[in-house]
Amino acid sequence: MSDRMESVGAPEEATGAAEEARGRLRDEKAGLLGLLRPRATKGQFIAGLLCLVFGFAVVTQVQSTKADSTFATARQDELVGILSDLSQRSDRLRADIRDLEDTKASLERDGQGDTAMEEARKRAATYGVLAGTLPATGEGIELDISDPSRRVRSGVLLDALQELRDAGAEVIQINEVRAGVNTYFADSPGGGIAVDGHRLDPPYRFLAIGDPHVLSTALNIPGGVMKSIQNAGGSGSITQPTKITVSAVRSP
Repeated sequence: MSDRMESVGAPEEATGAAEEARGRLRDEKAGLLGLLRPRATKGQFIAGLLCLVFGFAVVTQVQSTKADSTFATARQDELVGILSDLSQRSDRLRADIRDLEDTKASLERDGQGDTAMEEARKRAATYGVLAGTLPATGEGIELDISDPSRRVRSGVLLDALQELRDAGAEVIQINEVRAGVNTYFADSPGGGIAVDGHRLDPPYRFLAIGDPHVLSTALNIPGGVMKSIQNAGGSGSITQPTKITVSAVRSP
């Protein structure tokens, strides 16, 4: 009987020992897992946050570099197309530059043409005044010859004209006749003098544009024009108006 009871108690003891061993194994495993589980500290949290910020900055820079490096990553055919487009734009810009340069040169030529035209007008006006085909105004003198007895001859007027020309008179008018390079004088029957075919009656008036002092001095030379007028029975007077206007013109 006692032997049977011992055989029954042995399995129960074995079962309890096994449960106890399994319990200790679970505790040891839990302890080991606790040691292996990472523990978040304040330093680790800050380091993680810095890594996050740095990662965001790296991603942003990569995207920017990617946008700026389109040409570097483009295919060969894309680069050829881009180069062709740039070449066409360059050709168009060169053509625009040539057009602008041509326009500038044309404007400069027009400006020079205007200047040349203005110079030509001035020269034409000067030649017209000298030729007697245009009126003129300037400083000068007025010579009046009185001849009530009509004894002054054409030679005296011719001497007066020549003396004024020699003294630098540029424009001369005799009564209503404009003197020219081929002006001539002739005595008219019954008195008076014809100038270039136009009969003039005294008094005779010379309007001469030039240096007033030089012209007056030339006419007053002893034994000159003024003396010849007196010897012919006439009288002469010289005045220097502020402005002399020669309005008579010769036919072209």
